[in-house]
Amino acid sequence: MRHRYSILFFPLHIIIDFLSLNAAFVGGYLLKFQTTVGVTDHPYASFWLLFNLIWLVEILLLKPYTFPRQLFKAGHLLKKLLFLTGIHIAVISMYWVAIRGYYYSREHLLITYTLFLSLGALFRIGGLVFLREYRARGYNSRRYVIVGYGKLAASIHSFYETHPEMGFRFYGYFDKSTAENKGILTGTYTELSNYIGREGIDCVYCCLTYMDNEQLKAIVDHAEVANYQVKLLVDFRGFLARGTSVEYHDFLPVLNLSSEVLADFRVNVFKRSFDILFSVVALGLGMPIFLAVAAITRLTSAGPTFYAQERIGQGGKPFKIYKFRSMYVDAEKAGPALSGGLLDNRITPWGRFMRQTRLDELPQFYNVLRGDMSVVGPRPERQFFIDQIVEIAPEYRSLLKVKPGITSIGQVKFGYAANVDEMVKRLRYDLLYPQRRSFIFDMWIIAQTLRVMAQGRGK
Repeated sequence: MRHRYSILFFPLHIIIDFLSLNAAFVGGYLLKFQTTVGVTDHPYASFWLLFNLIWLVEILLLKPYTFPRQLFKAGHLLKKLLFLTGIHIAVISMYWVAIRGYYYSREHLLITYTLFLSLGALFRIGGLVFLREYRARGYNSRRYVIVGYGKLAASIHSFYETHPEMGFRFYGYFDKSTAENKGILTGTYTELSNYIGREGIDCVYCCLTYMDNEQLKAIVDHAEVANYQVKLLVDFRGFLARGTSVEYHDFLPVLNLSSEVLADFRVNVFKRSFDILFSVVALGLGMPIFLAVAAITRLTSAGPTFYAQERIGQGGKPFKIYKFRSMYVDAEKAGPALSGGLLDNRITPWGRFMRQTRLDELPQFYNVLRGDMSVVGPRPERQFFIDQIVEIAPEYRSLLKVKPGITSIGQVKFGYAANVDEMVKRLRYDLLYPQRRSFIFDMWIIAQTLRVMAQGRGK
């Protein structure tokens, strides 16, 4: 079954909200006055009518019930309900002051809006749960195809596969036939039009990376006749960052991708001041621990106490990172290699303990004082591995806009990475940091790091 009943959602939503509003008004009157006698008499009858008229005007002006399936989420629905109710309260308040309607009960109004928000939220959440389950079972679905085969096409397909509650059903890839996509394509460009009509396709995703303008124009022109949606996919993940904006040159939209500072001057100054103060205190109070760890490192295996390695810092600038040596000497004589975890035979027995407790990272407070690193920030990597990560996850470049750190949310939630795939998995956590960077968030990460150190759960 396709989405033939989708057209009913709009009027059903309006009707239920009006029923909720009126039930709340009468219910509030009943709870306040212990009777419904009088609610249809003056002055409450006109007040009741005004309630409905204001809500109707809001619907006509703001069109609150039109949104794509991707935004059909509880948070979005409840925010819009609160927004509409806030406007309604503001208009009623102005009317109250204008007519000096102090004879209306404030308690009645409070109960009415409380009931309305409760009923509205209950309906929205209940409807959302029902629709998600309904669509996950294959009903009320929208059929889509993807034109142009590649990583970008696979990404949108994977997104809808992991979100069946959105009700999008995949009907195949269309592209030029090549040796790489042999056996994967449903058809070629010449077969697309007939396939859309035969299968009743609702939406065509066009990956601009893999197709030219003539092919796109043909699809758009055909959409006007065959009545399907055309959506364009452009891969901005590698260079899209905070501060991106759209400029309009007459009717032509231009995407401005100029880099901007991720936090204002005051945040950066405060963070740098905190880094210096925290590092001085850590180095001062922790000196006995540092000396003990250094001595044990030197005595338990041949080689230097400290280990220095080039990493890439803020803005792509290389620097030397310092650690207590946790591996045997010449562990990478065969070339750059990531640690295979605590079972890696290149790690010394004492090194395993240091990694579990994160003691090997302590010398990096020197890097913090030098300004190469921060106490909290995404972990710095070597250029050799950055090149491999970017091929899989281009969004990694956004982490180079902030100063790397001794600890990060990725280190707390994931730990050391044994291969590039694990580095990409850890990246999913670290990408949260530039967006949520704040003093409170830094304190939370530091607290979690201390807990990991105390419990010896580092990996």
